[in-house]
Formats: sequence, structure tokens, C-alpha cells
Amino acid sequence: MYTRVSTTSNPRTALIERLNYFILPGMPLAEDIITSRHRFTSYGPDSVTINEVVYRQSLVLTASEIHSPWPVASIEDLSPENLASVLASKPAVVLLGTGAQQRFPNPKIFALFGERGIGLEVMDNGALCRTFNILVAEDRAVTAAIILNP
Repeated sequence: MYTRVSTTSNPRTALIERLNYFILPGMPLAEDIITSRHRFTSYGPDSVTINEVVYRQSLVLTASEIHSPWPVASIEDLSPENLASVLASKPAVVLLGTGAQQRFPNPKIFALFGERGIGLEVMDNGALCRTFNILVAEDRAVTAAIILNP
């Protein structure tokens, strides 16, 4: 345990400094009071929870929309047809969650995004959930496409 040295000789001010030292580090720096945003509140090996609602099927998520179920059960199922809803959201970047482990799609999928000037980041589902929440908090144009295997 760390001990903080007081910068004052006044016992009352020293007490306030000590309380601030112990209380403030655990407080969030900013409170997110925007309730219209979708964000991941938890994830597991076969599900994700978005704003306290559990999803067990693959889905596409933006800050304001959820498309579920998304007809993709594996990385091999990706095609221009089932990526239409992802592209329609006009993202600057797409986060592709491939399950418990990172798996890369066919290079043709990367080309599909590259032709449209859209970034494609491939990651495991846990990394996708954390990254999506950060980018949404920054008001970035991000779309998450997450593959879940029920």
C-alpha cells in the first residue's frame, strides 16, 4: 500500500487530501450519459451483451443500430452479399470479430473494403467489444460485425 505525504500542516486539509487520494482514483474521468448509443456491456465465448441485452447469434452493430441475426456463422461464410448491411452503414472502419480466436478472411474480403476506402480490422470478439466501445465513445464512424457460434 502506498502512503501519501501531506503537503499541508493543517490537519483538516491533510484529511481532505488523504480522502481525495483514496476516493478519486477509482472514479471515472467522465460519465457517459448518452443513452442512445449501443455498446457492449459484456461478452463470453458464445454471446455478447449489448446495453444489458444478451445476443447469441452473429450481428452487425453501429452506435445507433443493431442488425441481428446476421447470417454469418463462420469466417468462411463472409461474402459481398452478407456484408451489404455492414457496408450500408457507411463506416470509416469495420471491426470484424471472428470468435474466440483471431482468424483472417479471404483476401477478397479485404479487397472489397479497400476498394471503398473502408478500414477493416480483424480481431477476436473480446478485443472487438473493447475497441468498439472506445471508438463509439470518441464518436467515430465504426461498425462491428461479430461472428458468434451458438
